[in-house]
Amino acid sequence: MALALLVTALIYWPGLYGGWLFDDYPNIVDNHGVQPSEITLPSLVQVALSSPASDFKRPLASLSFAMNYLAGGMNPFGWKLLNLAIHLLNGIGAYVLAAQLLQLLHKGQAIADGVPISGADRSGTMRPDTIAALIAAAWILLPINLTAVLYVVQREESLANLFVLAGLIAYVSGRQRMLASGGSGPFLQCVASLLIPVAVGVLAKETVVMLPLYALLIEWIIFRFRAPLLPKADRRIAALFVIVLAIPLVVGMAWLGPKLLRPDAWATRDFTLDTRLLSEARVVCNYIAWTLFPTPGSLSFYHDEFAVSRSLLSPWTTLPSLLFLAGLTWFAYASRNRTPLVALGIGLYLSSHLLTGTVLPLELVYEHRNYFGSLGLLLAVVPRLTTAATAFVLLRRSLLGLLFIHWTALTAYTAIAWGEPLRLAQELADRAPDSPRAQYELGRTYIIYSHYDPASPFTRLAYAPLERAAAMPESSILPQQALIFMNSRMHLPQKDLWWDTMIAKLKSRPPGVQDESSLVALTQCAKDASCVLSNDRMTEAFQAALDHPNNSGRLLATYSDYAWNLQGNHALGERMIEAALKSNPKEAAYRITQIRMLVAMGKYEQARDSLNVLQTLNMGGHLDANITELRARLSKHQTKTGPA
Repeated sequence: MALALLVTALIYWPGLYGGWLFDDYPNIVDNHGVQPSEITLPSLVQVALSSPASDFKRPLASLSFAMNYLAGGMNPFGWKLLNLAIHLLNGIGAYVLAAQLLQLLHKGQAIADGVPISGADRSGTMRPDTIAALIAAAWILLPINLTAVLYVVQREESLANLFVLAGLIAYVSGRQRMLASGGSGPFLQCVASLLIPVAVGVLAKETVVMLPLYALLIEWIIFRFRAPLLPKADRRIAALFVIVLAIPLVVGMAWLGPKLLRPDAWATRDFTLDTRLLSEARVVCNYIAWTLFPTPGSLSFYHDEFAVSRSLLSPWTTLPSLLFLAGLTWFAYASRNRTPLVALGIGLYLSSHLLTGTVLPLELVYEHRNYFGSLGLLLAVVPRLTTAATAFVLLRRSLLGLLFIHWTALTAYTAIAWGEPLRLAQELADRAPDSPRAQYELGRTYIIYSHYDPASPFTRLAYAPLERAAAMPESSILPQQALIFMNSRMHLPQKDLWWDTMIAKLKSRPPGVQDESSLVALTQCAKDASCVLSNDRMTEAFQAALDHPNNSGRLLATYSDYAWNLQGNHALGERMIEAALKSNPKEAAYRITQIRMLVAMGKYEQARDSLNVLQTLNMGGHLDANITELRARLSKHQTKTGPA
């Protein structure tokens, strides 16, 4: 295991020298909330509430980002190094958990209906702790888990799983103690193992809420709800899972269900609840192949070219994928007595996708969603390839050896590419030639390397991938925005085609997050006087984006910013920021903007009322500086003009 940790660290080391990527920008680079200048209670509260990724804010992850910033600024190396340390800690956790489970099965301590489970999962001539080390080594070396390490923002995923693994280890330990001695202490350990890690880990990412379900699978397949010293069910354990899993599930679905059935929940997606469920069947099947038999083309990071399933036969792989998952579920159930670790591994893998791969309106495909699920697959596969109790042992172990070589080589190759931004952009564009995002990121990287010099060779290279991405009908308006932005910054002509296709895309569908980000970037560039943009074209773009129901607060606030600062239309700017506040009344940034507008327009009474509302949002004093500045602004203007 120590050797595996060392090899993993060496393989990942070149990738630590890379840069920021994709969602790193809104969550870290452009998020000044995780870049505090000092350590005070208000600044830490502001950090904790700064994440734009979730309504739950993920404060623990944000605080860890702030720690990196205070320690080394915005140099990504230290941020990625901490991610690697968390990954290695998770590897140790995976080893301990696998060793616990294998030791239980090896000693015949798992009980089914009062009879020891079959010894088919016994290790033969290989010790359980050795198999556990192989499982953990494979897990930390899997190529599919690389994005949870070198993609900085996905520290949220790896950090949350640190608590998942700790909780499962504590639960298995507590159940072993219960069966050995009974008493209330071990039971209380089981209770704490399911409550404390979830309560703390959810501050990193919401996926930690799956911990009780994982523990339930271990209980059902390995421990069988057995009472201490008696071959009957322990009612305390059954009651525990009713309290920590069944009741929260019912409450959560009652709260979330009506929201998911509203059309506006899916307004920014090109799929509905039905088509998402059909599509995810294919995605979850693909993940299995990408985990065990990965290729560079499958692990392309960007998967926005993935076709949505419109029916059971469109594409045709939808129905076979659903049947395969149903068969896999039946196989896990049928094999729980004969090969419990196989059943458990399959169960953990499938259950790990119940949150992100079912009813939530998330993007369809992300590699980091397999961070825990891939461990389940390895629990099912690796012991079967190491055991000497079955035929073809040499063939099985040779296959495992070849898989290790393949996993290690692909992870090493990919980590080297991640170590240099231009090489990474080129690599990912080659892996996913039909991905609009991959092509856009390549063009964007060329722009960065050009330093906005028209004579730079990188400037000429930028056009082809950006125009290729812009021509893809499923792409966002990011490529058009980048082309307009680049040529405007370099004082080069802007093609009408770029504006025409950008506006056409905004008219054809509700704007998504990337479309909004594009309009934000163009607005900011114009405000900074770095870009000269057509006011008519920008207005047309905003009107096309807003000509859809259920506009987001961010889009409305961006148009407010443009109307107020660049069109000089203060009445429109005020109306848009009011609409943004109606969309998201708890967004302090919108209210701060509104107060400044009201003061500038001489509407002091309304400004005071809005300032009082802002005060109610001032948790932990994180808005103290803003409130002080706004009060001073209001007082200054009133002194100059007298009572309104």
